[in-house]
Amino acid sequence: MTKRIGYLVFSALILILIVSCARMGQPDGGWYDDTPPRILSSSPADKATGVDRRKITISFDEFVKLEDATNKVVVSPPQIETPEIKTQGKKIVVELKDSLKDNTTYTVDFADAITDNNEGNPMGSYTYCFSTGEQIDTLEVAGIVLDASNLEPIKGIMVGLYDDLSDTAFTTKPMVRVARTDSRGRFVIKGVATGKYRVYALQDADGNYVYNQKSEMVAFSHDIFIPEARADVRQDTVWRDSLRIDSIVMTGYTHFYPDKITLMAFVPETTDRYLIKTERKEADRIEVFFSNRSDLLPRLRGLNFNSDNALIAEWSAKKDTVTYWIADTALVNIDSLEVEMTYLATDTNGVMVTNIDTMMIVPKVAFEKRRKLKEKEIEKWMKEQEKAKKKGLPYDSIMPMAPLDVKIKIPSSMSPMKNVNITLGTPPARFDTTAIHLYSKIDSLWYRSRFVIEADTNSVRNYTLKAEWRPGVEYSLEIDSAAIEDIYGHVSGPIKNGIRVKSDDDFSSLTVNISGLVDSCIVLQLLNSADAVVRETTVENGSAEFYYLNPGTYYMRAFVDANGNGLWDTGNYYADLQPERVYYNPIAVECKAKWDVTHNWNPAAKDADVQKPTAIKKQKGDSKGKMRRNRNLERAKQKGITYVPGAR
Repeated sequence: MTKRIGYLVFSALILILIVSCARMGQPDGGWYDDTPPRILSSSPADKATGVDRRKITISFDEFVKLEDATNKVVVSPPQIETPEIKTQGKKIVVELKDSLKDNTTYTVDFADAITDNNEGNPMGSYTYCFSTGEQIDTLEVAGIVLDASNLEPIKGIMVGLYDDLSDTAFTTKPMVRVARTDSRGRFVIKGVATGKYRVYALQDADGNYVYNQKSEMVAFSHDIFIPEARADVRQDTVWRDSLRIDSIVMTGYTHFYPDKITLMAFVPETTDRYLIKTERKEADRIEVFFSNRSDLLPRLRGLNFNSDNALIAEWSAKKDTVTYWIADTALVNIDSLEVEMTYLATDTNGVMVTNIDTMMIVPKVAFEKRRKLKEKEIEKWMKEQEKAKKKGLPYDSIMPMAPLDVKIKIPSSMSPMKNVNITLGTPPARFDTTAIHLYSKIDSLWYRSRFVIEADTNSVRNYTLKAEWRPGVEYSLEIDSAAIEDIYGHVSGPIKNGIRVKSDDDFSSLTVNISGLVDSCIVLQLLNSADAVVRETTVENGSAEFYYLNPGTYYMRAFVDANGNGLWDTGNYYADLQPERVYYNPIAVECKAKWDVTHNWNPAAKDADVQKPTAIKKQKGDSKGKMRRNRNLERAKQKGITYVPGAR
């Protein structure tokens, strides 16, 4: 009996052991690994002097990987031949291909590219350095790069220093020291020697560290910076948990200056003009595409047809595309039209000169195929009419011509400040405005209302109907049949559209008082949550007014219109021209129905990098590391215990 009891106890212990072993592989709710990789050693040693070899090996306490090394890792001085950077288990190996310069400090800025292999925990910003001389240059220069047009931080743009202070250095010599901006647009250039410098930013398309392409984004400043270091003290907050502060520790550190350089980057306006292509997708029109605008219309002369009065030209809004409508139906049916085109284009020196090209223009669908398609369409229509005839239903014996395509665009939220747009599918030969009627409803009775129709100066097919739109009034826009006829004989059908103008109580108004800017011409823009312009006006006597605003939340942007053209203009390095200055109001403005809102704003009160509201900022800083730490904080909350960073 005793032996039997012992056997049962032994079996029970074995069973418990098996169950325990089986459960070891299941998630136990332990801490996530949030510990970043740690450097054990490097060869040559970090901050070593008198280095004469180009291969660097850095060893870690765990397996590591590099994320986006091509864009994140920056070697300074800049290397003309791309260095080889790779991981080998618990090591990172960097091999420089360029010859080493004498008495020079080299830095390899890994930014946050180094992570552990399993959890992807970022090591954080890390820079390795060595010197070929007897000392390490330790000064630093820091700042931020913003898009001049919208104050968005620019990620990944190259920022470089020049100790040659001449204006030509940027376009003829590689940068002396470089860095890349992070996700917040911030940069730190390390390993800087004492001296005087200028700072530039460059979206270096060809990788030569020289500004030599007109399409490259660029930022420049004439300020001369003298790097220096000072002893300073900062407050470091020690957190007990995610909500409670444990203590504040005063920590001494070396503060490098300058540390708040702000560069406004821009893409120069393209001035080169050349012919991109000429095509005839539809048989009734020829489209000509240019790389840039011109106010002088190209001239087309027919070589195998008489082009006199046969073509109707239509500009695009940017005046970089011209559509030539073929008014003669007989010419539409000709597959090959040979034309001589005279137009303006820039030469190799950027000067606008006259060019003459001869070209054969062929439609995408040949006339014979179009004819067969039309025959099938007629045949189908005739069969439908024959069926209607047999059933005793109304039918036609002659196929009617398709009506002219007329689009009436009425704003969905009509206010007294908006108008109605009329767009035709093809150019008109006749536009009878007396056949267009506008009626307003007052006390259940309809009365004629005055209006004017204005033609678009660029497009022969676009018109604007303007009227005295009164709040709370209902209108009816009516166009008689055959009021409009196009160049091919198509006529418009009858059109009737209702228009309801919202009442005064449905709108808000906003008055903005501007201070702090002495510039003569300031354009103020109201923006929506997508950073898109809703309304804009010119500031007069320090004030701007917006009436009939739809209720909602608005943001504000202003720019100094230096040349008075009403548009924001970019800069030009070669002309020593900075982009027009842009400002954002950090505060969103709430406009409610029936409210008259007044807002005071000093655009120059805050630095450019903290002006744009986070809600409409598209380029936001990376938060990967914070999110990983939050995983353990969330798990600690679930367990009801305190999380200690570094716990496993």
